[in-house]
Amino acid sequence: MEPDHGTTTAETGGAPVRTPAQGVVTSAAAARGHAESVVRAQWEALGGRARDEDLIDLLLVVSELVTNAIRHGGGLAGFEVRPVDDGVWIAVRDHSSAVPRAAHAFPTRHRGSGYGWPLVARLAREIAVEPRTGGGKTISVLVPVRAAGER
Repeated sequence: MEPDHGTTTAETGGAPVRTPAQGVVTSAAAARGHAESVVRAQWEALGGRARDEDLIDLLLVVSELVTNAIRHGGGLAGFEVRPVDDGVWIAVRDHSSAVPRAAHAFPTRHRGSGYGWPLVARLAREIAVEPRTGGGKTISVLVPVRAAGER
């Protein structure tokens, strides 16, 4: 799931964001705001709006992935959002090469300190964990987003 044209990137330094959400993504709150602004801008451009429940799911996934990058991944190295036909593609980069324990199998029981990864696995599709050149990893996911009123 690599981004192509249309990718909106929020840098994690002093560089400006080139999307409707102007600012820098250094926290889960900033990442949620950025992701929400991208989704709302995309749906407004299509003359509609996203399903509220799907937007909530997206914001939960963004929060979990960014918080995990900050707490367990040596810090946030990058954050990307891209609307696609099926929903929203998210990529979170961090500085750790450690892969979440449950990355390759859906957890059937809770083990560990949090519910973040099982939540991501339940709400997202096409989850990929890929090493980054020079260290760290990128976790990318597709979160389904449908039109308001669609089931």
